[in-house]
Amino acid sequence: MRHRKQGKVLDRKVGPRRALFKNLAQSLVFYEKIKTTEAKAKAIRPYVEKLVTTAKHPTLANRRLLLRRLPTEGAVRKLLEVLGPRYQARRGGYTRITKLGSRRGDRAAVAQIEFV
Repeated sequence: MRHRKQGKVLDRKVGPRRALFKNLAQSLVFYEKIKTTEAKAKAIRPYVEKLVTTAKHPTLANRRLLLRRLPTEGAVRKLLEVLGPRYQARRGGYTRITKLGSRRGDRAAVAQIEFV
């Protein structure tokens, strides 16, 4: 039973799932718009929202927190210098998920996640 379990498993073990979240979040930070499956987009949305909320206060401690959650320094730098100040006045809801239909090969539901 999954009582009180949070988050999606996405048919992966813990290590590969963490790596997937880090890489998807990094791609979203770099390109500000990515196309992925609907389940993955819904799963990384809270992960990315928390990263942006942390980046709104550019302290050394927050930089180190972001370095733990993203694989490269470039993504952290962009969060702190570009995205954090951009959403300074916004209280949340930094991302938007748009459904794009289904993928041709396997009929998987595809969505686009982007910054508002």
